Amino acid sequence: MKIYTKTGDRGETGLLGSGRVSKASPRIEAYGTVDELNAVLGLVAVELADDPEMGKIVEHIQNDLHRVCADLASPDLADERIPRVKARHVEALEELCDRLEEELPPLRQFVLPGGARAAAGLHWARTVCRRAERRVVALVESERDRVNPEVVRYLNRLSDLLFLLARRANLRAGAPERHPRYSSSPTDAL
Repeated sequence: MKIYTKTGDRGETGLLGSGRVSKASPRIEAYGTVDELNAVLGLVAVELADDPEMGKIVEHIQNDLHRVCADLASPDLADERIPRVKARHVEALEELCDRLEEELPPLRQFVLPGGARAAAGLHWARTVCRRAERRVVALVESERDRVNPEVVRYLNRLSDLLFLLARRANLRAGAPERHPRYSSSPTDAL
C-alpha cells in the first residue's frame, strides 16, 4: 500500500465513518493538534531513555492520545467501533497527578519552562496540550452533540499532569526550578 492516496489533493480529508470535510475544519484542527502533541511526546520519550518509569508514563499517554484522535475523528458518538475517551481515563490522570504532587516539593510560585531537556520537552508538550484543549473547546462550541465531553476533561487534566511530570523530570535530573523575576526591562537582567 502506498503512503499517498491523492484523496486529499483538493483540501479535504475523510472522517472515521462519516464522509469528508475540509482540512481546515475545526475538527481536523483539533485532532491535528492532538497529533502534534503526540509527536512532541515522542521527542520527550527519547530524552527519557534512562528513566523507564517516566518513559512508560509518556508511552501510555501517547497511546491514550491515539484514542483521543480517533474519538475526535468520529463525530458519530453512537458508533461503538470507535475507541472513546471515558471518565476512567480522566480518573487515571487524576490519580497520577495526586501521586506526583505528594512526591514533589510544594509549589509556591510560577515556574519558568526549562531545566533538564526532558523537562523542557514536557513543558512544551503542556503548551501544545493546552492549545489542543482550546481547539477541542472551539469544536464543542460549533458541534456540541458531536463531540465527546470527556475529551475536554482529559486534555485539561493531561496538561496538569505534563506540568507535574516536567517538575519531576527536573527533580530527578537535579535541575533547579527557575522562577520568574519581574523586571522592568530585559536589560535589568544583565
